[in-house]
Order: sequence, then structure tokens, then C-alpha cells
Amino acid sequence: MASIYNSWQQSSKTPFGAVKAGEAVRITIRVPAGIHCETPILFLQKDGGSTAAQYPLQPAGREDGADVFTVRFTVDAVGLHFYWFDLWVNYQKLYQGAYGEAVLATEEGKKFVLTVYDPAFRTPEAVRGGVMYQIFPDRFMEGEPGKLMPFSDRIYRADKQNEPYFWGEVKSYGSLTQDYYGGDLAGIEKRLPFLYALGVSWIYLNPIFEAHSNHRYNTADYMKVDPLLGTNADFARLCKKAKTFGIRIILDGVFSHTGADSLYFNKEGRYPTVGAWQGPQSRYRDWYYFMPDGSYDSWWGFETLPTCNKNNPAFRKFICGENGVIDYWLQQGAAGFRLDVADELPDDFIVDIRTAVKRGGEDMLLIGEVWEDAVLKEGFGHRRAYFMGQELDGVMNYPFRTAILDFLQNFDSPALVEEVMTICEHYPAPALNACTVHLSSHDTIRAITALVGEPIEGHERAWQSGRRLSPEQYHLGILRLQLGFVLQFTLPGIPCVYYGDEIAMQGYADPFNRGYYDWSSGETHLIPLMLKLAGLRKQCPAFHDGTLRFLKAEGGLLVYERDCGEAQAAVAINCSGWPVVVDLLGEQITVPMMDYAIRASNCEIE
Repeated sequence: MASIYNSWQQSSKTPFGAVKAGEAVRITIRVPAGIHCETPILFLQKDGGSTAAQYPLQPAGREDGADVFTVRFTVDAVGLHFYWFDLWVNYQKLYQGAYGEAVLATEEGKKFVLTVYDPAFRTPEAVRGGVMYQIFPDRFMEGEPGKLMPFSDRIYRADKQNEPYFWGEVKSYGSLTQDYYGGDLAGIEKRLPFLYALGVSWIYLNPIFEAHSNHRYNTADYMKVDPLLGTNADFARLCKKAKTFGIRIILDGVFSHTGADSLYFNKEGRYPTVGAWQGPQSRYRDWYYFMPDGSYDSWWGFETLPTCNKNNPAFRKFICGENGVIDYWLQQGAAGFRLDVADELPDDFIVDIRTAVKRGGEDMLLIGEVWEDAVLKEGFGHRRAYFMGQELDGVMNYPFRTAILDFLQNFDSPALVEEVMTICEHYPAPALNACTVHLSSHDTIRAITALVGEPIEGHERAWQSGRRLSPEQYHLGILRLQLGFVLQFTLPGIPCVYYGDEIAMQGYADPFNRGYYDWSSGETHLIPLMLKLAGLRKQCPAFHDGTLRFLKAEGGLLVYERDCGEAQAAVAINCSGWPVVVDLLGEQITVPMMDYAIRASNCEIE
């Protein structure tokens, strides 16, 4: 039976996916004539609402033995909406099935999603066609070698080639997060020519503020660069120098919690301030949640990470107010922020953060750490409003990462199509194009390890320690990672390469995914490919904000097109065990096994 309705197809719904408030939507269904449908109705319900608006579909002729019905309507209410159809024949309704297809059912099923966003929603133009590079500061490059540790509880790692310490319990010579390799801002500045040559236009830095662990997610002083990394002046100089290479830098904003060992909480007494831990007389006491017995709320139960009261006016003003934390670092040269654990920040707090970020200019970027579908995400007892126009520009697109890595291991292209198209359908185009597409991050297993290494499930850090791929695994991993790069750079969003992925750095979970950059690496397969793909993204506007359409998804074969009107591009990924012939923009191309092909109009591709 021909498709009754498919939300991915323009013959059924225009425009595709999310719409602006007040924008006209046209829906068309094609009901087999044998059903004898006469008065189908579209039901549209705002998320959380108790009633649904009804839109009768009007007859529009007949096509291929099906009765055609259509309706045109607008939605003014910004937010998430759900819709379905009632055919009013034998209790038959249309709900969402796989791959955008409607399925006939007599019982309630999954409803279609319609995201309606603020027409004024804009995201920075500079992300389109750009390439982002994520740097874990302590592990990238030591620009000033052999430096003294600024605090006595830090362990300096001169043995750069060795993996990070992984024990959790305190030992006489340190614990899990106290070993420092000495990476600093000077090292990043020295490597700007290298990053520029890679095609990088954005750098995302993991936390750089003073903190007493190597990951620095336990902020001690929001207004000061950690002394091991450099000074505030060093950061300003880095941003200024990066700008000469056309590179912008965004910072990690950790506003859900601070460190217990901080200027504000001061549990360890390291600072001269009267911290929240010292008692109710502290100006910072109400920044945190204290219980009557003196205990306090902490992030996921870690007592070293006391949770901040995001609704406290003084705390919020400190972060978002005039001349607050965000203002200060934008004035030093930062081009935006990535919000750590954005799903643990109230919506109105994110609105205030966005206001502060955009005070620095509409081209400032604000992305959030959200692991799931950001449109369907729930928290604080309600649906989150990240992408309705008042909060985030984009998120770290973890669903894309999952889809890409699963496809490269299991060769199930329809599963990738389902995951990717669902995100594309749910996200407003301005947000989708500002989401980062990454294969690794500081919170995940390294891409090449995930692609061909033994599964991590059930294994503790002792098993993960020192584990490296065999030569056979490494060879296969490079082939898969190359195809992963192609997907990362050609699907919607901005590719974000985690430092070292371009030289196939290995590693299981934290801390093994945070090794020191191997500047002596002899890996030669991935950097030339990254250069090629970065150049292609910059040159071909279809990869900036073009629509996505999958043409073929059969086992390990995937073919898709990007189209922005002025330019088109087609991509084929062949993970199968044999060569295949595909049509790319009218050209017949033979794609070898475990290889790819790209064709683009108005662009030169080597």
C-alpha cells in the first residue's frame, strides 16, 4: 500500500520539521479509496494541554487509487505540539510509525511532533560551514615546560607518554584528579597555526577557571584563570591571537555547582574568604542548599561539588548580571559558552544566561550539554524549552554520535536514518545548524576505541588501563573512523573534533580518554582527510545549512543529499563488503568497500 502520510516527505507536509510561530503548514494525506474516508480531521495538541484543536482536511482529488485530503493552518503558540489524524471510519486513526510513516490504528499510538519556535530565533552565522575543535586544556600542549605547581596538592606529570592516574582512593602521592600534565594557554597559542591548518574556526575549551582538579569542573574562582594554565591576560592574548587566524574560542560554563574547595564554599579553608561552609554569616551561604543538620545538597551526591541555588538573586546576578562572570569573559575575548549539565539549569536561568551572552553580540554562541533529544527533554517537572528561541543556540548532538558509531559497527543504515531524521524533524533549523557533531568528547570513550575495541561494559578502570588496540583492530578502526569523519563533517551541524581524534588517540572512559596529546604521532590517514572535509564545508554552502534527504539506506550503504538552493552535495558511505555503484548528482560513481564518495555542485572536490 502506498504511503498515506509521511512527515518527512514534502508531498505530505510542508515545510519539513519545525516551523516558526505563525508560519503556514500544509498537510496532505492519501487514503486508499477502499477505506471510504470522507471527513478526516487533524488533531493538534499543545504539550501539556488537555484539549486539541481540530482541523478538517478538505478533499483534493484522487491520486493512484487514493483519496487526497489537505489542510493549511498556522500555529501561533510557541512550544512543542503533537498531532494525529482521525479518519472517522471504523475508529481508524493515523499515528506515527517508523521512518516518518503514518500507521493505521484503532488504539492510541505515538503522535507526530511539531515544534513551533519564535520567528526571531537566530543563531550565529559563523557556525555554518565552520569546524570546532575541543581541547581539554591540561592535556593538549605544555607551552611553558617544567613549571612549578601552584598548589602543593598537585602532581606534575613529566611522563607525558603515560596514561593518567586512575585510582579513586587517596594515596600518599595523590588521587584520581590530582595529576597535571601541564598543558596551558601558552601551549594552545603556540599550536594555533596547526589548528588553523586543520581548518578549525572554533575552539571549545573545557574549564579554564581556577579549580582544584585536573578537569576543573569544580570551580574555585569564576573570575580567574587557573594559575597552571596562565593568567587572565594570557587568555585575552590567546583570544586576540586566535582571531588573527579566524578562530573563535568558547568557554565551558559550569554554573550548576562549584567546588567545595572554592572561594565561595571554602570547605578546605584554602581561601581567606568566609565561605558558605563557615556558617550562615557568609555572603555565599544562600548560594547553596544547606539542611538543618548542616549537610548540603551536592551534584550527584559528590560532596566536593556543592549544588548552587540557581534561583538565588545574588548568585544569578553574579553569573548573568552586568559586569558578571559572563560579561567579564566575553570582554576578555571569549566568543560564547558551552553550558555544562544544561538539563540541571532552570529554563529562566538559561534565558538570563542567553541574555548575558548575546549582550556581547548576536554572533556569540551558546550551546548546552544535553545528551538526549533536546526538544523532547523533560526536567524540573515540565518539558524543556531549549530551542523555542529564548535559550540555547544548540546542543552537543549526542544522538548523532550514537547513530554514527552504531552504523559504523553494525551497518544498519536504516537505524541511522531514523535517528538522524528524527532529530532533524524535531529541531528548528537555526538550532540544528548550531549543534555540535562529535565522535568523542571528554565524557565518552575515544571514537576509535568505541568503534573496534572490546566492549567496556562490566569492566572497571583496572581493566581499561593500558588497553590498546591490536594492529588488526587499529587498521579496521582507521577505516571506520575515516567514514565517521565524513559523516561528522557532512551531516547537519558543526563538526566538533575532540583533540587527538585526528591522530586516532585511543582510550576507554575517563580518565583514559583524556591522555596528553601525542605530538610525536606518525598517524597519517586522518589529518589529510580532515583538511579536505574542512575545506569542502567552507567552500560548499550546501553543508552550511542545506536540507538533508536520504536517497538510499541498505545495510552498510548510505547515500544522502544536502541542498541549500544555490548548491547541492551528495555523499555515499559504503560500509559493505563489496564495491557499489551509486548516482551522485547525476554522475555514476563506483564506491569501493569501506570507502566514500562526495560530489558537490559549484565546488571543487579533489
